[in-house]
Amino acid sequence: MNLPPGAAPPLSTLRRVAAGGALTIAIIVVLIGCAKKEPPSGGPPDLDRPRVASSSPESAAARVPVDVRPAITFSEAMEPRSTGEAIALAPRVDIRQQRWSGRTVTLVLAESLRADQTYTLFVGGGARDRHGNPLGAGAAVVFTTGAALPAGVLEGEINARGFAAPGTYLWTYRDAPGRVPDSTARDFDALGLADDDGRFRVVGLPVPGRYRLWAFADLNRNRSFEPESDLLAPADTVLELTEASPVRSGLSITVVNPRAPGKVRGTVLDSLDADGTGPIVLATSERDTLQRVTAETNRELQFVLELAPGPWSVRAFRDLDRNGSWQRAREPAGPPVRVEVSPAGEQAGLVLRVRSQDEGP
Repeated sequence: MNLPPGAAPPLSTLRRVAAGGALTIAIIVVLIGCAKKEPPSGGPPDLDRPRVASSSPESAAARVPVDVRPAITFSEAMEPRSTGEAIALAPRVDIRQQRWSGRTVTLVLAESLRADQTYTLFVGGGARDRHGNPLGAGAAVVFTTGAALPAGVLEGEINARGFAAPGTYLWTYRDAPGRVPDSTARDFDALGLADDDGRFRVVGLPVPGRYRLWAFADLNRNRSFEPESDLLAPADTVLELTEASPVRSGLSITVVNPRAPGKVRGTVLDSLDADGTGPIVLATSERDTLQRVTAETNRELQFVLELAPGPWSVRAFRDLDRNGSWQRAREPAGPPVRVEVSPAGEQAGLVLRVRSQDEGP
């Protein structure tokens, strides 16, 4: 499935944790994604990210003409190609032409907008200025051709584990049996984007209404869901908005990247003559014994390992020849300790020890 190309994965689970509206979505999903900075001629490198300075229509605008030509003005000159590719409308309306004038791009749409319809004009984080700086979290402008912007709002934060939350899309769909997103068509009923702090706000939802959320992290910033590089997480729940309660706040969505490495911290107990060198910690994957990771210890004989998710065998050894590899026959080592590394997780307090060969098992 794509945002925009593909096929939707099965729904995961979301559960309510508080009667007041707090919500937690535990999601296991999929991962990854950079660019080059060039200094402006005659001065220091431009490292400041661009931003959307203004738009027409403005956010929350109503009674927008169906033949509107939306325009976006950026805080600085943009690179037209990457920026143009990052701009889209949802529900989908094809853009026939983009006309640039300085920092402003005006969109000539391929067809008129629908009457009494709410739209989201969004700019993905892949938009870049002329010096290669990305827009980052992206930006979204919501407006309607109807008399007033619908009152429904869903707001909260993304708790990202194993990736950065800013720029994560929140696809919002009216609840309907068997409905799954078609990101090629950008058929979501509303769209939100997580800001630099991971907070999101989906606005313009008709009430009363029942809605489902999908979290999409476009880590390679091409607006297309690609399982080997991106994260897509459906939430198998329904959020109900009513005329009496049109706003749901305090939503907390936890998205876990299943391929993100976890950290293992610990200490080595070593009573052997150190010869001024500390022990080495060796981790060997139980799934692939050729996959090995080593870590040095500090003066307090503490260590930190960063390991792919899964089971590992971890031991400490004295690296007598200082080649970073354990020579089983002649280098003292301790017994292995098995650890199970969870995606983006952290384990602390692992204790290893080094002993000489004559100490026995």
